[in-house]
Amino acid sequence: MSYEFLEHTADVKFRANGTSWDEMFSNAASALNETIRGNIKILELEEKNFEVDGKDLEILLHNFLEEFVFLLDAKDFLVSRIKFIKVEIIGDGGKISCVVVGDKAQNYKFTNDVKAITFNEMIVKEENGRYFCKVVLDV
Repeated sequence: MSYEFLEHTADVKFRANGTSWDEMFSNAASALNETIRGNIKILELEEKNFEVDGKDLEILLHNFLEEFVFLLDAKDFLVSRIKFIKVEIIGDGGKISCVVVGDKAQNYKFTNDVKAITFNEMIVKEENGRYFCKVVLDV
C-alpha cells in the first residue's frame, strides 16, 4: 500500500500514490478503508461491483471514494479489499469499474465514522509517470 496520513486540524487527510491510475485510486480506497475500520480484518464473504464516472479527475476520485461510504451506509457492506479495478481516463475525467469483496458491517465494530469525502484541498495529478492524490475526509 502506498499512502500516508497527513496532518489536518479537524479531519483526516491522506496522500495516496501509484505507478498507474488504477494503483493510485486503489491506494486511495485503502486509506479510506483504514480510516473507517482501522486494522480490523474483514472477511471476504460477499462481492459487490460498481461503476462511477466524473467529468474531471477530482470528481472521479470523489465519486469513487463516496461509493465506499455508500456501500457502508446504505448497503451495510464493509469492504475488505478491491478485487478488480479499471480506471479509464476520458478527456479531463473518466470512468472506473470496480469489484470489491467484504462482509456485512453489522458483524464488526469499526473505528471511525466518515461522514463525507470533501473537495477541500483535493488534488489528483500525474507527474513524470507517478500518480498521486490528496484527500480530506470529513469525520
